[in-house]
Amino acid sequence: MPLALTGLALGALLGAFVAWRRKGKITDILQYAAGYGIFFALIGMIAAITIFRMAG
Repeated sequence: MPLALTGLALGALLGAFVAWRRKGKITDILQYAAGYGIFFALIGMIAAITIFRMAG
């Protein structure tokens, strides 16, 4: 679970930064943050499941 939450936070920050660099409005920044956050949380969840299954 911590991997998914870390991925969510990092993805949201990265998405907001990307939208800000592209001179997006606040709605663009929020949408990018949500999209990147969901994607990175999904990757973190898959990584956590894989690690737990391999460990035990």
